[in-house]
Amino acid sequence: MSAPAPWQNFVAVAVNDHRGRGDRRAGPERRTGERLNLSSVRPLKLIFRSAFTQTIISALLLWYIRFVYWTGSWTRENEDIPNGFHEAGKPFILALWHGRLAMMGLAWRYGDTVTVLASAHRDGRIVARVLEGFGFSVVYGSTNKDGATALRRLAGVLANGGVVGVTPDGPRGPRMRAAAGVVLLARLAKVPIIPMTFATTRRRIHTSWDRFVLPLPFARGVYLWGEPILAPSSADKAHMEEKRLELEHAITELTTQADHLMGQESIPAAPQNEPSSETTPDLPA
Repeated sequence: MSAPAPWQNFVAVAVNDHRGRGDRRAGPERRTGERLNLSSVRPLKLIFRSAFTQTIISALLLWYIRFVYWTGSWTRENEDIPNGFHEAGKPFILALWHGRLAMMGLAWRYGDTVTVLASAHRDGRIVARVLEGFGFSVVYGSTNKDGATALRRLAGVLANGGVVGVTPDGPRGPRMRAAAGVVLLARLAKVPIIPMTFATTRRRIHTSWDRFVLPLPFARGVYLWGEPILAPSSADKAHMEEKRLELEHAITELTTQADHLMGQESIPAAPQNEPSSETTPDLPA
Protein backbone atom coordinates (compact mmCIF):
# COMPACT_ATOMS: atom_id res chain seq x y z
CA MET A 1 0.00 0.00 0.00
CA SER A 2 1.39 3.42 -0.94
CA ALA A 3 2.01 6.04 1.73
CA PRO A 4 -0.67 8.71 2.30
CA ALA A 5 -0.28 11.91 0.32
CA PRO A 6 0.90 15.04 2.21
CA TRP A 7 -2.59 16.55 2.22
CA GLN A 8 -3.96 13.30 3.68
CA ASN A 9 -1.36 13.45 6.44
CA PHE A 10 -2.33 17.04 7.19
CA VAL A 11 -6.01 16.10 7.62
CA ALA A 12 -5.09 13.06 9.72
CA VAL A 13 -2.94 15.09 12.10
CA ALA A 14 -5.66 17.72 12.48
CA VAL A 15 -8.38 15.15 13.19
CA ASN A 16 -6.31 13.32 15.80
CA ASP A 17 -5.19 16.54 17.45
CA HIS A 18 -8.85 17.53 17.88
CA ARG A 19 -9.88 14.12 19.15
CA GLY A 20 -6.95 13.94 21.56
CA ARG A 21 -7.94 17.25 23.19
CA GLY A 22 -11.70 16.72 23.18
CA ASP A 23 -12.05 13.10 24.34
CA ARG A 24 -11.35 13.15 28.08
CA ARG A 25 -12.08 9.41 28.28
CA ALA A 26 -9.42 8.59 25.74
CA GLY A 27 -6.65 6.22 26.74
CA PRO A 28 -2.92 7.08 26.72
CA GLU A 29 -2.47 6.22 23.07
CA ARG A 30 -5.40 8.43 22.00
CA ARG A 31 -4.25 11.32 24.17
CA THR A 32 -0.78 11.29 22.64
CA GLY A 33 -2.28 11.70 19.18
CA GLU A 34 -2.92 8.26 17.74
CA ARG A 35 -2.70 8.72 14.00
CA LEU A 36 -5.70 8.13 11.78
CA ASN A 37 -4.71 6.41 8.54
CA LEU A 38 -7.11 7.91 6.02
CA SER A 39 -5.86 5.68 3.23
CA SER A 40 -7.19 2.63 5.11
CA VAL A 41 -10.74 3.97 5.39
CA ARG A 42 -12.57 2.59 2.38
CA PRO A 43 -15.36 5.20 2.08
CA LEU A 44 -12.81 8.01 2.17
CA LYS A 45 -10.67 6.26 -0.42
CA LEU A 46 -13.66 6.09 -2.74
CA ILE A 47 -14.39 9.79 -2.16
CA PHE A 48 -10.78 10.78 -2.87
CA ARG A 49 -10.87 8.85 -6.15
CA SER A 50 -13.74 11.00 -7.39
CA ALA A 51 -12.77 13.49 -10.09
CA PHE A 52 -15.09 16.03 -8.49
CA THR A 53 -13.41 15.64 -5.08
CA GLN A 54 -9.97 15.94 -6.67
CA THR A 55 -11.07 19.14 -8.40
CA ILE A 56 -12.27 20.61 -5.09
CA ILE A 57 -9.07 19.60 -3.27
CA SER A 58 -6.95 21.06 -6.06
CA ALA A 59 -8.88 24.34 -5.99
CA LEU A 60 -8.49 24.61 -2.21
CA LEU A 61 -4.76 23.89 -2.38
CA LEU A 62 -4.36 26.43 -5.17
CA TRP A 63 -6.14 29.06 -3.09
CA TYR A 64 -4.14 28.19 0.03
CA ILE A 65 -0.76 28.45 -1.74
CA ARG A 66 -1.70 31.85 -3.16
CA PHE A 67 -2.90 32.97 0.28
CA VAL A 68 0.42 31.91 1.84
CA TYR A 69 2.31 33.81 -0.85
CA TRP A 70 0.16 36.96 -0.69
CA THR A 71 0.34 37.19 3.12
CA GLY A 72 4.06 36.52 3.23
CA SER A 73 7.22 38.44 2.39
CA TRP A 74 9.25 36.58 -0.23
CA THR A 75 12.76 37.08 -1.56
CA ARG A 76 14.63 35.36 -4.38
CA GLU A 77 18.35 34.69 -4.66
CA ASN A 78 20.26 33.80 -7.83
CA GLU A 79 17.12 34.13 -9.96
CA ASP A 80 19.37 35.66 -12.60
CA ILE A 81 20.56 32.11 -13.36
CA PRO A 82 17.25 30.75 -14.75
CA ASN A 83 16.36 34.19 -16.13
CA GLY A 84 19.56 34.22 -18.15
CA PHE A 85 18.73 30.87 -19.74
CA HIS A 86 15.18 32.02 -20.48
CA GLU A 87 16.29 35.28 -22.08
CA ALA A 88 18.80 33.39 -24.22
CA GLY A 89 16.16 30.86 -25.27
CA LYS A 90 18.13 27.98 -23.75
CA PRO A 91 16.25 25.04 -22.19
CA PHE A 92 17.14 23.51 -18.82
CA ILE A 93 15.89 21.12 -16.16
CA LEU A 94 14.63 22.58 -12.88
CA ALA A 95 15.22 20.16 -9.97
CA LEU A 96 13.99 20.28 -6.37
CA TRP A 97 13.19 17.78 -3.65
CA HIS A 98 9.67 16.36 -3.51
CA GLY A 99 9.14 17.71 -0.01
CA ARG A 100 9.53 21.29 -1.32
CA LEU A 101 6.83 21.14 -3.99
CA ALA A 102 4.29 23.28 -2.14
CA MET A 103 5.47 26.69 -3.39
CA MET A 104 6.91 25.60 -6.74
CA GLY A 105 4.01 27.14 -8.66
CA LEU A 106 5.09 30.66 -7.66
CA ALA A 107 8.85 30.13 -7.71
CA TRP A 108 9.53 31.68 -11.12
CA ARG A 109 7.87 34.37 -13.19
CA TYR A 110 8.16 32.22 -16.32
CA GLY A 111 6.31 29.23 -14.88
CA ASP A 112 4.17 29.00 -18.01
CA THR A 113 7.25 27.70 -19.86
CA VAL A 114 7.71 24.77 -17.44
CA THR A 115 6.53 21.19 -18.04
CA VAL A 116 6.51 18.83 -15.06
CA LEU A 117 6.47 15.05 -14.80
CA ALA A 118 3.57 13.90 -12.61
CA SER A 119 2.37 10.51 -11.44
CA ALA A 120 -0.87 9.25 -12.97
CA HIS A 121 -1.95 8.16 -9.47
CA ARG A 122 -4.81 10.19 -7.96
CA ASP A 123 -2.43 12.04 -5.61
CA GLY A 124 -0.17 12.90 -8.54
CA ARG A 125 -3.15 14.21 -10.48
CA ILE A 126 -4.11 16.52 -7.61
CA VAL A 127 -0.58 17.98 -7.57
CA ALA A 128 -0.66 18.25 -11.35
CA ARG A 129 -3.95 20.17 -11.31
CA VAL A 130 -2.51 22.63 -8.81
CA LEU A 131 0.56 23.22 -10.98
CA GLU A 132 -1.64 23.56 -14.06
CA GLY A 133 -3.50 26.28 -12.15
CA PHE A 134 -0.22 28.19 -12.06
CA GLY A 135 0.30 27.79 -15.81
CA PHE A 136 2.55 24.71 -15.83
CA SER A 137 2.18 21.97 -18.41
CA VAL A 138 2.07 18.34 -17.26
CA VAL A 139 3.40 15.07 -18.64
CA TYR A 140 1.99 12.05 -16.82
CA GLY A 141 4.29 9.14 -16.25
CA SER A 142 6.66 7.45 -13.84
CA THR A 143 10.25 6.30 -13.70
CA ASN A 144 8.85 2.95 -12.58
CA LYS A 145 6.26 2.32 -15.31
CA ASP A 146 6.85 3.33 -18.92
CA GLY A 147 9.65 5.55 -17.61
CA ALA A 148 11.60 5.68 -20.85
CA THR A 149 8.48 6.88 -22.70
CA ALA A 150 7.85 9.67 -20.20
CA LEU A 151 11.46 10.82 -20.23
CA ARG A 152 11.55 10.84 -24.03
CA ARG A 153 8.50 13.12 -23.99
CA LEU A 154 10.31 15.45 -21.61
CA ALA A 155 13.36 15.31 -23.87
CA GLY A 156 11.07 16.46 -26.68
CA VAL A 157 9.95 19.44 -24.56
CA LEU A 158 13.59 20.39 -23.98
CA ALA A 159 14.40 19.95 -27.67
CA ASN A 160 11.70 22.53 -28.44
CA GLY A 161 13.26 25.04 -26.05
CA GLY A 162 11.05 24.41 -23.04
CA VAL A 163 11.90 23.97 -19.37
CA VAL A 164 11.29 20.72 -17.49
CA GLY A 165 10.64 20.51 -13.73
CA VAL A 166 11.45 17.30 -11.84
CA THR A 167 11.74 15.98 -8.29
CA PRO A 168 14.71 13.56 -8.42
CA ASP A 169 13.55 11.76 -5.25
CA GLY A 170 9.92 11.41 -6.31
CA PRO A 171 7.38 10.02 -6.39
CA ARG A 172 8.21 7.53 -3.60
CA GLY A 173 11.73 8.18 -2.37
CA PRO A 174 14.07 7.60 -0.73
CA ARG A 175 13.82 11.16 0.60
CA MET A 176 16.41 13.58 -0.76
CA ARG A 177 18.23 10.86 -2.69
CA ALA A 178 18.47 11.59 -6.40
CA ALA A 179 17.49 8.90 -8.87
CA ALA A 180 19.61 8.58 -12.00
CA GLY A 181 16.74 9.39 -14.37
CA VAL A 182 17.13 13.18 -14.27
CA VAL A 183 20.86 12.97 -15.03
CA LEU A 184 20.14 10.61 -17.92
CA LEU A 185 17.56 13.08 -19.21
CA ALA A 186 20.08 15.93 -19.01
CA ARG A 187 22.63 13.87 -20.93
CA LEU A 188 20.10 12.81 -23.56
CA ALA A 189 18.81 16.37 -24.11
CA LYS A 190 22.23 18.01 -23.67
CA VAL A 191 20.88 20.57 -21.19
CA PRO A 192 21.97 21.63 -17.69
CA ILE A 193 20.15 20.90 -14.43
CA ILE A 194 19.48 23.92 -12.19
CA PRO A 195 18.69 23.11 -8.53
CA MET A 196 16.12 25.19 -6.66
CA THR A 197 14.25 25.17 -3.36
CA PHE A 198 12.23 27.28 -0.94
CA ALA A 199 12.03 27.75 2.83
CA THR A 200 9.86 29.79 5.18
CA THR A 201 9.89 31.00 8.77
CA ARG A 202 6.55 29.31 9.55
CA ARG A 203 5.89 25.76 8.46
CA ARG A 204 4.51 22.34 9.30
CA ILE A 205 6.49 19.20 8.45
CA HIS A 206 4.38 16.17 7.66
CA THR A 207 5.16 12.56 8.46
CA SER A 208 5.02 11.48 4.82
CA TRP A 209 8.09 9.78 3.32
CA ASP A 210 9.33 13.10 1.88
CA ARG A 211 8.77 15.10 5.11
CA PHE A 212 6.58 17.43 3.06
CA VAL A 213 6.96 21.08 4.07
CA LEU A 214 3.66 22.93 4.33
CA PRO A 215 4.29 26.70 4.56
CA LEU A 216 2.03 28.75 6.80
CA PRO A 217 0.61 32.25 6.11
CA PHE A 218 2.06 35.50 7.40
CA ALA A 219 5.68 34.42 7.18
CA ARG A 220 8.94 35.31 5.50
CA GLY A 221 10.05 33.04 2.69
CA VAL A 222 12.94 32.61 0.30
CA TYR A 223 13.46 30.96 -3.06
CA LEU A 224 17.01 29.86 -3.85
CA TRP A 225 18.46 28.84 -7.21
CA GLY A 226 21.74 26.96 -7.59
CA GLU A 227 24.48 26.79 -10.19
CA PRO A 228 23.84 24.71 -13.35
CA ILE A 229 25.07 21.12 -13.40
CA LEU A 230 26.09 19.58 -16.71
CA ALA A 231 26.02 15.90 -17.68
CA PRO A 232 28.23 15.55 -20.79
CA SER A 233 26.85 13.39 -23.57
CA SER A 234 30.12 11.44 -23.51
CA ALA A 235 29.85 10.60 -19.80
CA ASP A 236 30.29 6.92 -18.94
CA LYS A 237 28.52 5.07 -16.13
CA ALA A 238 31.03 6.14 -13.46
CA HIS A 239 30.87 9.79 -14.55
CA MET A 240 27.08 9.70 -14.54
CA GLU A 241 27.12 8.43 -10.97
CA GLU A 242 29.40 11.32 -10.02
CA LYS A 243 26.93 13.73 -11.58
CA ARG A 244 24.03 12.11 -9.77
CA LEU A 245 25.81 12.56 -6.44
CA GLU A 246 26.76 16.12 -7.39
CA LEU A 247 23.10 16.92 -8.06
CA GLU A 248 21.98 15.27 -4.84
CA HIS A 249 24.53 17.22 -2.82
CA ALA A 250 23.71 20.51 -4.59
CA ILE A 251 19.93 20.35 -3.92
CA THR A 252 20.46 19.28 -0.32
CA GLU A 253 23.01 22.03 0.36
CA LEU A 254 20.74 24.61 -1.25
CA THR A 255 17.77 23.43 0.82
CA THR A 256 19.80 23.47 4.03
CA GLN A 257 20.99 26.99 3.23
CA ALA A 258 17.42 28.16 2.64
CA ASP A 259 16.25 26.63 5.92
CA HIS A 260 19.07 28.30 7.86
CA LEU A 261 18.28 31.67 6.27
CA MET A 262 14.75 31.32 7.64
CA GLY A 263 15.95 30.19 11.08
CA GLN A 264 14.78 26.60 10.58
CA GLU A 265 16.47 23.28 11.24
CA SER A 266 17.32 21.29 8.13
CA ILE A 267 15.51 18.05 7.31
CA PRO A 268 17.86 15.05 7.01
CA ALA A 269 17.98 12.84 3.96
CA ALA A 270 16.90 9.23 4.15
CA PRO A 271 19.66 6.71 4.94
CA GLN A 272 21.83 5.78 1.98
CA ASN A 273 20.73 2.14 2.13
CA GLU A 274 16.98 2.86 2.28
CA PRO A 275 15.35 0.97 -0.60
CA SER A 276 13.45 2.74 -3.34
CA SER A 277 10.35 1.45 -5.10
CA GLU A 278 11.47 3.17 -8.29
CA THR A 279 13.68 1.82 -11.07
CA THR A 280 15.79 3.68 -13.56
CA PRO A 281 14.57 3.45 -17.17
CA ASP A 282 16.94 2.53 -19.95
CA LEU A 283 17.61 5.41 -22.30
CA PRO A 284 19.73 5.50 -25.43
CA ALA A 285 23.27 6.81 -25.11
